[in-house]
Amino acid sequence: MKIGPRLEIRQRQQLVMTPQLQQAIRLLQMSGLDVAAYLSEEAEKNPLLRIDEGGGEAAAPPGGDAAEGVDRAIAREDPGAAEQIFETGRDNLYEGAEPRLTDDSGLWGPGGAGRDGGGAGAADPFEESFAERTAATTTLRDHLLPQIALSAARPAARALAALLVDELDDAGYLRADLDDLAARLGARGDLVAEALAALQACDPAGIGARDLRECLALQLQERNRLDPAMAALLARLDDLAAARMDRLRAACGVDDEDLAEMIAEIRRLDPRPGSAFSGGLAATVTPDVFVRRAPDGGWSVELNADALPRLLLDRRYAVSLAAEGGAETRAYLAECRQNADWLLRALDQRARTILKVATEIVRLQSGFFENGVSALSPMTLRAVAERIEMHESTVSRVTANKYLSCARGAFELKFFFTQALAAADGGDAVSAAAVRHRIRSLIEAEDAAKPLSDDRIVTLLKQTGVDVARRTVAKYREGMSIPSSAQRKRMKANALVR
Repeated sequence: MKIGPRLEIRQRQQLVMTPQLQQAIRLLQMSGLDVAAYLSEEAEKNPLLRIDEGGGEAAAPPGGDAAEGVDRAIAREDPGAAEQIFETGRDNLYEGAEPRLTDDSGLWGPGGAGRDGGGAGAADPFEESFAERTAATTTLRDHLLPQIALSAARPAARALAALLVDELDDAGYLRADLDDLAARLGARGDLVAEALAALQACDPAGIGARDLRECLALQLQERNRLDPAMAALLARLDDLAAARMDRLRAACGVDDEDLAEMIAEIRRLDPRPGSAFSGGLAATVTPDVFVRRAPDGGWSVELNADALPRLLLDRRYAVSLAAEGGAETRAYLAECRQNADWLLRALDQRARTILKVATEIVRLQSGFFENGVSALSPMTLRAVAERIEMHESTVSRVTANKYLSCARGAFELKFFFTQALAAADGGDAVSAAAVRHRIRSLIEAEDAAKPLSDDRIVTLLKQTGVDVARRTVAKYREGMSIPSSAQRKRMKANALVR
């Protein structure tokens, strides 16, 4: 075989991820809030796009007659053609030099305060509204920094304590390791300890604790109630959670009455002292799909039209720029128009795909909408994908961060995909979510004196046609944070149900 350079022609197939395809995939798996933020960014980059704030007309579909006419006007740089397209004069097509202010409130209209600058009781449009003033909340950081500034600690310790404030989580705990913090901040260990003491001396008590035990101890210390018996009780929080009263009495050296008072005092403490302060505005869930009862007795599925802002093409501005610019301007406008068309098509395809997947989910889980969680059916991504003739990965992207609103509440689309468990009588499989619901219902209805064991729950489930192992019941019970039967018996007997 001769070895040397040579030319060869080969043919192969390869999937190319074009920028437009990547954009469509990203939009498909985004939540409504993420899509709204993405559209705002695109509107800032593309001069032909704008967000409709209400009252505007929707843009024509890409490729419409009006759109093609604008493209021709841009390509020919002919303002007269644009005037014929819109059946109006040049004065209305091209904006003048003077800006015009319009406001529905009448502040800038004839006789308004904006015209003569006066008027009794005239409102200032730039004044902060009452809602904006009341919406401002104090964050934990804003609450702690002034206290640290007035601390008696050394200046270096106060500065370090201010840095520790940014390490707190939403509950007010300092989860970071002190040695790692000292190495990262380049501070000595004694200085970090002094800074931590200054932070933990702030109000509310318990701020800066490393764990629950320290948080409760700081609050008891402020109340001057951290005696040896209480310290012994805090050292055995696991026994307290399991209601092992005999061990607690022996460890603390108190009788039943004193132990009950100590436990009652601990339960009055705040295990999350930082949660009273706002860390920012909480984002509410905006449903992407509404499910309502149809007149024929079925279910109607429709998209939430208010979940996303309306994206419009500003063709008037495009014609104005094309008339005043040259070849470079026209090329730039053509690129912007192409990107805008791709974005509008991707948004339309996203809406159609979400509606198609949601409709199939509602059809397969109609029992849930009729009877609740107990009637959930086993369903997988592959089953939905095969029915609507899509790829499984597409269904996974559609159901990510999307919510469905119905008469029973708002649910994430992934909630309806549950594992299948075999039926005891060989019938249809049962959803794992429905089994968890039945386990919780059985435990809530049990006799406090005789709580149901896992074996007994298995027997009761088999009587209802659900074949499940004891370890599965234990796994589901622990996943729902339900104690064992022995722990529930002790807790209920001592009136310590959490």
